Amino acid sequence: MTGYRQLARNRDFTILWVGETISELGSTMALFVFPLLGYRLTHSTLDAAFLATADMLGMAVMTLPAGVLADRYDRKRLMVCSSAAGAALYASLVVAGVLGSLTMPHLFLVALGSGVAAGIFQPAQMAAIRTVVATEDLPTAFSQNQARMHVASLLGGPLGGVLYVVRVWVPFAVDAASFLVSCLTVSRIRTDLRPHPREGAPTRPLQQVKEGFRFVGKQPFFRTLLVFSGTSNLLVNACFIVVSLRLIRDHYAPAQIGLVSTFAGLGGILGALAAPYVIERLRTGTLTVAVAWMCVLPLVPLIWWATPLGACVSVFFLLVLNPAGNAGIGSYRAAVTPDELQGRVGSAMMFVSMGVMPFAPILGGFALARLGGSGAVALLVAGSALGALVPTLSRSIRSVPRPADWPRLDRSVAGPAPIEQTPDETARRSEPTCA
Repeated sequence: MTGYRQLARNRDFTILWVGETISELGSTMALFVFPLLGYRLTHSTLDAAFLATADMLGMAVMTLPAGVLADRYDRKRLMVCSSAAGAALYASLVVAGVLGSLTMPHLFLVALGSGVAAGIFQPAQMAAIRTVVATEDLPTAFSQNQARMHVASLLGGPLGGVLYVVRVWVPFAVDAASFLVSCLTVSRIRTDLRPHPREGAPTRPLQQVKEGFRFVGKQPFFRTLLVFSGTSNLLVNACFIVVSLRLIRDHYAPAQIGLVSTFAGLGGILGALAAPYVIERLRTGTLTVAVAWMCVLPLVPLIWWATPLGACVSVFFLLVLNPAGNAGIGSYRAAVTPDELQGRVGSAMMFVSMGVMPFAPILGGFALARLGGSGAVALLVAGSALGALVPTLSRSIRSVPRPADWPRLDRSVAGPAPIEQTPDETARRSEPTCA
């Protein structure tokens, strides 16, 4: 692994990363504003929450078809068209805002449409990274993506709030401009991002989706990780829903509650900076198991320590190692997956990881109502511990070697013995995620 400095000399990756960092920040700002504006228009927390989930819904619906598109068509063209669509959608909100005609249906359609555009963009981007970055540089590249997302998470909310005070439509104008930057940077990539030609007659889209899941299902590493990632994402996020509701119920100041996101961003950024060094020195299997338990142990004090400080400490330690796990598993997946399956395998893993997210608030709210704060957290932590046993007891996980040994693996099999994956590329959310 060559590290950040040498990867910076990779022109195509650098311009892609810079453009998407700007775009990610713009999108985080806009997504922060959606529920605020929704509540302002309707005075309904339900409507505001519904608006906040529209983007996630669009991404979830589009993830699997987007994997097929990424393996059939020019990935650069897909990314440019997705970014252009995002710019147009948010520009329409700017026009409506200037004219004083913002409405809930308009906001919902834009949020849903931007989620669809992001759903198309992400599999194409993951496949593009595998094309423009050498295998030995993949851990560093995926670590930089982790840093990008956590920087956006740290800065997006405060910046979005400041711009929202200036004019409600200003964050949307900034996001539209950030999508145009993405169009410009992606269009300047010189590497040919067209997928390798498929052998034989073209298959139907549904059959191509099945091919991605079939590849995942045949590999013990991916199959085990799929079970763990879905379980962990559901339970960890449900746990933090319980914690957030307890803080609100106990009348802590919003500024104190907001510090939880700040500490999450700080932990994620520090973890992303250290990720290449951690990935290089630990076996990927060992790192995966360590991350699994770091998604459990920091939650234990929350059973008794239900304060903003407790939540800040917990989320900080939970996310310190998570970027290394995300980057390590994501880069390993890219390294061992055939080029013609990059989009579909990535989208299959994303679909399972994202698909459970909408159920986390429901589970957390139900557990809190039935068991109370301490009981709900204890139950969810216990479930997370059982989930962590899945990779711990799996030889297919534990036996994955360090990145230096990946080139010797057969790219037709995902491991040395018969995953934003942890939530990495999928993370356009501020919620803590693991595995």
